[in-house]
Amino acid sequence: MLVRIPSASLHGIEAYQVEVEVDISPGLPAFIIVGLPDAAVRESKERVRAALRNCGFDFPAKKIIINLAPASRKKEGSSFDLPVALGLLAFLGVVNRDSLERFLFVGELTLEGSLKSVRGALPFSLLAAERKLSGLILPRKNEREACLVRNLPVYGLEHLLEVIKLLNGSEEIKPASYSISDLVGEVKQEVDISEVRGQQQAKRALEVAAAGGHNILLIGPPGSGKTMLARRLPTILPDMAFEEIIEVTQIYSSAGLLGARAAISQRPFRAPHHTITNTGLVGGGNFPRPGEVSLAHRGVLFMDEFPEFGRQPLESLRQPLEDGYVTISRVACSLTFPCSFMLVAAMNPCSDVFLSSGIGVNCTELERRKYYSRLSRPLLDRIDIQIEVPAVKYQDIVGRPPGESSAEIRKRVSLARNIQWQRFKGRKVFANSHMGSKDLRQFCRVEAEGQKLLETAMKRFQFSARAYDRILKVARTIADLSGQEELSAPAIGEAVQYRLLDIF
Repeated sequence: MLVRIPSASLHGIEAYQVEVEVDISPGLPAFIIVGLPDAAVRESKERVRAALRNCGFDFPAKKIIINLAPASRKKEGSSFDLPVALGLLAFLGVVNRDSLERFLFVGELTLEGSLKSVRGALPFSLLAAERKLSGLILPRKNEREACLVRNLPVYGLEHLLEVIKLLNGSEEIKPASYSISDLVGEVKQEVDISEVRGQQQAKRALEVAAAGGHNILLIGPPGSGKTMLARRLPTILPDMAFEEIIEVTQIYSSAGLLGARAAISQRPFRAPHHTITNTGLVGGGNFPRPGEVSLAHRGVLFMDEFPEFGRQPLESLRQPLEDGYVTISRVACSLTFPCSFMLVAAMNPCSDVFLSSGIGVNCTELERRKYYSRLSRPLLDRIDIQIEVPAVKYQDIVGRPPGESSAEIRKRVSLARNIQWQRFKGRKVFANSHMGSKDLRQFCRVEAEGQKLLETAMKRFQFSARAYDRILKVARTIADLSGQEELSAPAIGEAVQYRLLDIF
């Protein structure tokens, strides 16, 4: 007797369908799972055996072969417990076989038959909708996450016996029903940029970076507010669109990092430690998982003590910063993870900053060059804005009133982003930082005075061709914040000032 049950597995952050084929035949009792299963999949036979017995069903004393098709792909995780158990119950006549082909089944079983949550509920839900199945049956804890896909019946159940009742129609069980507002929730900001005292130039640079999606490097002594500024950057970014919420939630779902949340509705902020490995930063492993750059997708990746990171992790940032995705190649497969993020890097003026008088103010040129040499020129060229964050003055700490709130700055940033969305409509460009050379020629017309200023700066500071492009992109954003069509001399001048490491 052969029974087929639709299920699914993860390939990176995407789900693909797996047919769980259950064949039961006379012979010596055996329970064999084939189809390149990992240890967790192979152990499912013991969980299924115990779950069936504890639910009051006899386990068939026959030769049982479970095939996970396609057999050429490695399978991982415990999400096949439920479909395997249902295949055995179909043989026993407990479950209607015809009903098994209409749904997608995923779920881990406990020894007493309860359903435990699994990774990747949202990708599984997207797959079920794409295959136009009648619904998705999965553990109750994954229900809200799966309901982000509209017009797909989702049944979040707590026990194997509930699944049997649903399939046999012995008890009316309705699919889950949630509104988008219930799933996404209200975004609440715990911090505000008005809490940062002084640092008006740095706040302006953050506003420009947020408006154009530019990467930014903050250089200053300890205690000057670099980390405070970085942590408040997400509060001035535009709210996430629903499509962005789906993208980011899919990444966190496949990585098993959603927790009790149904969705990621607030722009991610990731701050890895400088001891992180290359695999931890860009992703990888035997079954490749998303790294920090992908977990920061549509949000902010903050790298404090930037030169202290290993050479390999730093250089591996070059492709994500340029392309917005990262490719992980292994012998058996090659996976691509999205990673369109804003990089915020912070560093001290020199390595022995506490030994220098004035807390780093008087770092010698030799100390600076030695410290900056840990960062390659190609990597620095990919950071649009490089700005100094000086030590905060006493008068700013005690006397200056709070500055603009994050909400006020976010309004200007959102208006500038709307201008860019209209400008790049129909293109694969969503912000000024993503413009290519063709876009620069079309959308970055410089006024005559600005042309002279730009030519002078290029000759005096010997900017590279990539730095020239970065200046135009930043100047385009500055003009958008001001509502200007052409790039004026003040916009060019401000953009040039943001190339701190090229100037000094």
